[in-house]
Amino acid sequence: MSSRLAIGAVSAVLRNLLDDAMINVNPDLGTTVDVSAVAPDTIDLGDEQAAPRLNLFLYQVTPNSGWRNAALPSRNGAGDRLANAPLALDLHYLVTAYGRSDFQAEILLGYAMHVLHERPWLDRASIREALNPGGSLDLSMFPPAIQALSRSDLAEQVEAIKVVPEALGTDELSKLWSAIKSDYRPSAAYRVSVVLIEATRPGVSPLPVLSRGRVDPDTQRDEGVRVHPDLLPATPTLFSAEPPARQKTARLGETVTVTGIRLLGANPRARLAHRLLDAPLDIAVVPDAAGKAFDLVLPDTLAAQDGIPAGNWLLSLVLTPPGEPEPRETNAIPLQVSAAPVIDATGAPLNLPPISIARNVAPPRVRVMLRSRPRVRPGQRAVLALGSAQCDANPRTDPADPLVFDFPAALAGGDYHVRLRVDGVDSELVMIEPGKAPAFDPDLQATVPP
Repeated sequence: MSSRLAIGAVSAVLRNLLDDAMINVNPDLGTTVDVSAVAPDTIDLGDEQAAPRLNLFLYQVTPNSGWRNAALPSRNGAGDRLANAPLALDLHYLVTAYGRSDFQAEILLGYAMHVLHERPWLDRASIREALNPGGSLDLSMFPPAIQALSRSDLAEQVEAIKVVPEALGTDELSKLWSAIKSDYRPSAAYRVSVVLIEATRPGVSPLPVLSRGRVDPDTQRDEGVRVHPDLLPATPTLFSAEPPARQKTARLGETVTVTGIRLLGANPRARLAHRLLDAPLDIAVVPDAAGKAFDLVLPDTLAAQDGIPAGNWLLSLVLTPPGEPEPRETNAIPLQVSAAPVIDATGAPLNLPPISIARNVAPPRVRVMLRSRPRVRPGQRAVLALGSAQCDANPRTDPADPLVFDFPAALAGGDYHVRLRVDGVDSELVMIEPGKAPAFDPDLQATVPP
């Protein structure tokens, strides 16, 4: 493949091809001919002594539709480079003739078009000769741009470079020359295809597959691809995580029922990941005999209260399926863990006095002291709702410190239902029991003094 110098190298090869052909036109014009590859607006048209000129101008670069999807995908799911996908380009050129006398421009354009007609592709020998004009000479005597283009590797790219004329209508030519901001001269358009620019960064290549399934120890032959006669996922997959009693969230010590498919395997363990934990938490589980569900008990110890924060979790299952040598991790499903609020300094439940709610005078406010299980970390957002009124917790640095909420002094006295929201996950306030209508938990109430 070519390097990033390939676009300039193509222009250099085409200019060299036209420059060699202009030797034959000198007798017909009676003067020398300049061949350039610059923008038309940079050409000085006011010099009456200037020689006739043939100019090659790259006016557009477009993706090549035949090669643009080659070597894709170039990276795997982990972001590792698999291949260096080539940048496939078509180059669009404008060949323009400039003359001072009658018919000079027409003669120049005719010669140029005939040269490109006879050479509809750029062969490798011509490319090497144009980009290495010194041959065995030292390239340091040539301009820096020529020295750089000699390293383009254009002659080594796998696809041949073709030169095809393009027909531009009057409207396209008018827009093009208006954009160039130069006076129109006789021109012909060409498309050069295809230029393949490729990086040389190292990638990864997987080893060949030796077997398609479990190898039989007697015959040493693989069993082939495993086929499941259903429309369910072919690999271990989790579907849902359901907290107890039809709750929306789970609390420490409660059992979560996880459902899925093909959950049988060696050493199964539930993996819980949280944004505040550097490493996920693995908990051993036992799927049922059908491999469709398992119970997950959230730890309820003092260490777990400090180590398992409330909020949004991602739950997956790690196991080694039958016949596979390596463990496999399933998809991740959401699990919300709520914090159970406790409102007094000693950690007693809400319905036991004393309740740390006070109406302060200076400054006027209603201050609520709150502890929770598990503890709320300083990096988490905690919001307390008393009835429909809510307030954010004051800043704190130690997770062992109680949460402090300062409600406005206008908060009326009376009994309120209490909800604690941690990272957007509300504590369970509504009780749902079979055969009964939903009701508020009577233990989650607080009294604000008048």
